Amino acid sequence: MAETLIHERPDGVRILRLDTPEDAVPYRASFVGAYQDIFSEPPYNERLFPSEAEGVLRAHLQADDGIVVLAVRGRFSVVGFGVTVPLRTRPDIMRELRGLVPVAHTHYFADMGVLSSWRHTGLGAELIDVRLKLIDKRRFTHVVLRCSAQRNASYEMYLRRGFDDMGVYMEVPARRQDGLVSTDRRLFLSKVLPSPDDGADDESTGDPDTWIDERRPG
Repeated sequence: MAETLIHERPDGVRILRLDTPEDAVPYRASFVGAYQDIFSEPPYNERLFPSEAEGVLRAHLQADDGIVVLAVRGRFSVVGFGVTVPLRTRPDIMRELRGLVPVAHTHYFADMGVLSSWRHTGLGAELIDVRLKLIDKRRFTHVVLRCSAQRNASYEMYLRRGFDDMGVYMEVPARRQDGLVSTDRRLFLSKVLPSPDDGADDESTGDPDTWIDERRPG
């Protein structure tokens, strides 16, 4: 099976959906480099080994009902990505949100990033919209995500896009650029998905000049 072309932008960036680990083979090395670069920057300053970044891609492609979207320039150069999985596949997140959302009918925006040279182009907003539209709304009614508790531009963007601050926080450990392991605080946002009977698309009202990190599995 080959990847699915979702959209090609005027600037030549193609938005692709990958369905299997085999689909990812041509893009794997570029994805790993982009993943490491993006999450080495503030606010997370993480040091990630190539095997860890590759493992993230593989795990999401193997997840039932997972959605993996890449933004690709040229043949195989990954400039952005976004992934989402059913919340039931993430026990660590389920523990934090049980009783607050319908676990069996909720998707989790697990990861997203855009290379610095491609920010301020609307690419981050498009990666959000594509995933929202790809979620099966006959089976899923909610989406949740985890972002930095700093309430930065990304946080404000999600609020404008209809996400709500859940008032729930989580301390997440990670290896930082100095080699030490420390925790940083994340908060959860949620959004109710439109009913398939509504016939309405998700609104694209976010700020295209920001990039968003919903974070990889912590």
